[in-house]
Amino acid sequence: MSEQPRLSLYIPQPWRRPGDPPDFSNLRPPAAGEADRPPIDVDASDIRDLAYGLIRVLDNTAAASGAWNPKLDPEQLRIGLRTMMTTRALDDRMYRAQRQGKITFYAKSAGEEAIAAGQALALRPGDMGFPTYRQQGLLIARGYPLRRMIDQVYSDRRDPMRGRQLPCLYSSRAHDFFTVSGNLGTQYSQAVGWAMASAYRGDDKIAAAWIGDGATAESDFHEALTFASVYRAPVILNIVNNQWAISSFQGFAGGERTTFAARAIGYGLPALRVDGNDLLAVYAATAWAAERARANLGATVIELFTYRAESHSTSDDPTRYRPVDEAKAWPLGDPIVRLKGHLVALGEWSEEQHKALAAELDGEVRMAQREAEAEGSFAQAEPAVKAEAMFTDVYAEIPWHLAEQAKAMEGEAS
Repeated sequence: MSEQPRLSLYIPQPWRRPGDPPDFSNLRPPAAGEADRPPIDVDASDIRDLAYGLIRVLDNTAAASGAWNPKLDPEQLRIGLRTMMTTRALDDRMYRAQRQGKITFYAKSAGEEAIAAGQALALRPGDMGFPTYRQQGLLIARGYPLRRMIDQVYSDRRDPMRGRQLPCLYSSRAHDFFTVSGNLGTQYSQAVGWAMASAYRGDDKIAAAWIGDGATAESDFHEALTFASVYRAPVILNIVNNQWAISSFQGFAGGERTTFAARAIGYGLPALRVDGNDLLAVYAATAWAAERARANLGATVIELFTYRAESHSTSDDPTRYRPVDEAKAWPLGDPIVRLKGHLVALGEWSEEQHKALAAELDGEVRMAQREAEAEGSFAQAEPAVKAEAMFTDVYAEIPWHLAEQAKAMEGEAS
């Protein structure tokens, strides 16, 4: 018998390591305006190419073109720009607060602001969002007060979550923003279930969920796609592919083999792959998927191709696993700079207006932060939320065993 070759296990390796120069030569994005925009009732099998290409509207000169150009009016564009800039101002302040020991944890959305801002413009009030921890722009776009967000981050006396959630894992039923889950992937199946219930009731509200590239490897992702496909759930399933999970690149979730949008094909769902740093493209794709859902045509999977410009969270050091200056070399640019350039090219914005707005927003965040700090911080020696609060706001009627525990704690305190 001839000697057989020995098997070897393939371990995905990132394209670049710390100390290597940034290199995105393997990415060849198509030209802006190149992708076709199909009718919403198209069969998923007829638009498979959209799962492998990239829907882009803004080109390198900040001009908008192509069938996906939503032709938003300048005021809508300015609203989108303001949402992105507010998000970045809040992120910068909260990141510094964590480094100063004022809060315990934070996750920034730097470089990904166009996703939440663009999709918020395309969704309607009442549409329920099931986010992950980089969609704080959804709350900002829907008018949630900055002060309330910072109260939650600080876990102060006015924390709407009453100290029961990690900082920046927000929740607001009034703003159709489902609780951010630290257990990644859960929001996908929850969003599909909510959408199915909306359809079962004959309502007119749709759901949208967000998940990272790494969490697509979770079983929740595949369960959600199965139910979304079978029951034609009115839901938009977003995959934010920012190239990196915490400390590991997209290859460990299957990103080397094909696009994440392509995973929808096996479930018979339409898939769109979108330039996630182009607010116009993000808006257009989301509006298409939302119109399709409202017409009882079912779910759409959208891969938002972007780049995580900074750390996964304050607990992460990206210089340990990727080149230091890699974010600056990202070929799809900064979403704020790109939209600003488009507005300037239209004659609807200027550098002076941009600087003035940045200063205004920084002042708003600074003021909200000062007010929150006056209430005390969970990171301080005396937590604002007392231990006995663990027994409240969990059950409509406190079970007997918890009532006994609460009474025992009260007795020990006295």
